[in-house]
Amino acid sequence: MDYAKPLPHYLVTRYHGWKATSYEENQGWYRRLAKEGQRPRAMVISCCDSRVHVTSIFGADQGEFFIHRNIANLVPPYAPDGDHHGTSATVEYAVTVLKVAHLIVLGHSQCGGVQGCIDMCKGHAPALEEKTSFVGRWMDILKPRFASVEDIADPDEQARQFERQAVVASLENLMTFPFIDNAVKAGELSLHGLWTDIGEGGLECYDPKSNSFLQV
Repeated sequence: MDYAKPLPHYLVTRYHGWKATSYEENQGWYRRLAKEGQRPRAMVISCCDSRVHVTSIFGADQGEFFIHRNIANLVPPYAPDGDHHGTSATVEYAVTVLKVAHLIVLGHSQCGGVQGCIDMCKGHAPALEEKTSFVGRWMDILKPRFASVEDIADPDEQARQFERQAVVASLENLMTFPFIDNAVKAGELSLHGLWTDIGEGGLECYDPKSNSFLQV
């Protein structure tokens, strides 16, 4: 495997800086995490977008959140078909093994995946329609929800509303998993839908009663 290369120098420098400061000052905490294992109270499903920094938003320490990131923070419906399901496997582990109390889906503004889905729905993204496009086939999860925002004339507002629809779709799909449905009904697990505005630092929470997102 001669194509694997050493780390870039700037990452090596950052690692040594972390080891000499944060780790050195908190050795006991890190060793306790290693010895006792993880006991996160919540799982967060967020987008891969590098601008979405879950631990910073909530001021979380290591060991607090079990985090899964994918394109557009989507959860597919329950499909026990024997195929590869990274998101479903992560959700299963969090709920059945780690016994998290909260499962949070976090969407965000200017989501490239959601915009790609909009482009597909409008016939402007032929490359994403190809069967060979992993991104396109992943965004098929969200395509049925486009009808709910199709009549919004302003493209920016349309995208913002569709980003919120991605969160709602994921919440609904989570409830198709039997072990999640059982945990929610037993009062052992609660689901939460959030949307964050990257530029403004805003955070909204989904309210099922009004079927809208309210400022936190």
